[in-house]
Amino acid sequence: MEDTAGALTYPDTLYSPGPAVDLGDAREQARLSGPALKAFFRVMEAWGVRDREAKRLLGGVSNGRFYALKRDAGARTLSVDELTRVSLVVGIYKALHILYDETLADRWMGLPNKNRLFGGRPALDYAAEGGIAGLILVRRLLDARRGFLA
Repeated sequence: MEDTAGALTYPDTLYSPGPAVDLGDAREQARLSGPALKAFFRVMEAWGVRDREAKRLLGGVSNGRFYALKRDAGARTLSVDELTRVSLVVGIYKALHILYDETLADRWMGLPNKNRLFGGRPALDYAAEGGIAGLILVRRLLDARRGFLA
């Protein structure tokens, strides 16, 4: 769109984004951790991910920390790194459910994949081994597919 002077402008919208969440703020970490953990463990269950791989997706947390998080998600606080990882996992889950039916969406991460990125291995292996960078690349691939770019 253009204004009266010919300058490009954004179209009017009813959506007004709020400020970005500061994950470095301890109060925000505490506020987001419970819901994030509940979502993470639901996704792990839907995908059929074993605890070993789930720990790797969370950044290689120890057995003690992992099972404490699993047992009492509402009473635990995640680090910035862990919140970022959970956010990426949830975004991947959402993208898969937009792209595919429920059965394929929940199986996709564990299936062998011919995409050059994965080299015939499951996307779950790539994401677990690649850390945050691996999760970001899986998320970007799926977002591109959602936008018909890949």
